[in-house]
Amino acid sequence: MSNKHRVVVGLSGGVDSAVTAYLLKQQGHEVVGIFMKNWEDDDDSEYCSSNIDFVDAAAVADVIGIEIEHVNFASEYKDRVFAEFLREYQAGRTPNPDVLCNAEIKFKAFLDHAMRLGAEKIATGHYARVRQNPETQLFELLKGLDPAKDQSYFLHRLNQAQLSKALFPVGELHKTEVRRIAEEIGLPNARKKDSTGICFIGERPFREFLNRYISKEPGLILDDRNRKLGKHVGLSFYTLGQRSGLGIGGVKEKGAARGAGDHSPWFVARKELDRNVLRVVQGHDHPWLLSHSLQADQISWVAGHAPAEGKAYGSKTRYRQPDSPALISAVTDYGFRLDFPEAQWAVTPGQSAVLYDGDVCLGGGIIAQVEPD
Repeated sequence: MSNKHRVVVGLSGGVDSAVTAYLLKQQGHEVVGIFMKNWEDDDDSEYCSSNIDFVDAAAVADVIGIEIEHVNFASEYKDRVFAEFLREYQAGRTPNPDVLCNAEIKFKAFLDHAMRLGAEKIATGHYARVRQNPETQLFELLKGLDPAKDQSYFLHRLNQAQLSKALFPVGELHKTEVRRIAEEIGLPNARKKDSTGICFIGERPFREFLNRYISKEPGLILDDRNRKLGKHVGLSFYTLGQRSGLGIGGVKEKGAARGAGDHSPWFVARKELDRNVLRVVQGHDHPWLLSHSLQADQISWVAGHAPAEGKAYGSKTRYRQPDSPALISAVTDYGFRLDFPEAQWAVTPGQSAVLYDGDVCLGGGIIAQVEPD
């Protein structure tokens, strides 16, 4: 069987996917580019214009010498990703739409479209790696070699069928090498700034965007001693561990001696949905911000099976976090429990808890409940 494939590459207009397409063509694959349009609302705004990205993607395809197709997945995105994003925020949680986008759009809607085009594989510019275990024949998702760019966290909800079709060429490289290759071959977007934030929000202020879709219910901001510090604009607009944008200052007891902690920063620590109260605490290491365990649901094991109970694994409860040791227990078809020997900071319902065995990503679930110290 030939190792050369018809590969459909998701070209985003960024440098990572551009170099992905170039590397695959250099390896002798038949490469076709697809530009995915996932958002249409106010797309002509200064914050989130896919038109500019498509022009960049088309220019890249021209330089590399491949065809490119523009495909609209905005309807699927709105139904499968954005609707869930809003439901989670309205429930007081903080979702990660990039995780859902990969599972539902890039490796489902996009994969299905690519298969209809006769693709044998699809490729994206994610910093991750895939290999097939020769003993089990299962496919394994590995961290990207560049620790500062590893994106396996966002891919943990893929299944074995999706992973078996995926290629991540830049996962074998460091970002500096990707930029160097882009410069060397004269890609027009070689120095393009990396995109940040959620694709449908872009660079615009997050609260301004969310305000269009979620109604405000102002309520009290209280500290851990039930002191009233001000009013919040709606619980959906805050996330645990948040420090800026609270609109409150320090609190000093009348007649109390001035102490070192008087001006410590305030952090969001809890949301009391039943009372519509936002709880804040002073100091980064306040006990309310630390947790030794969590419960996760909506589980997905990219490894093809659940990890062994009672065993310690590496874990991440947010992106760009170093792996922390965690003991997994109470594994069912619906959820699991993680216990941490070292307290974790601002573990946030709605985010993903992802498990690793060394460099191998096993999968994970959505954080449902957090048990503070």
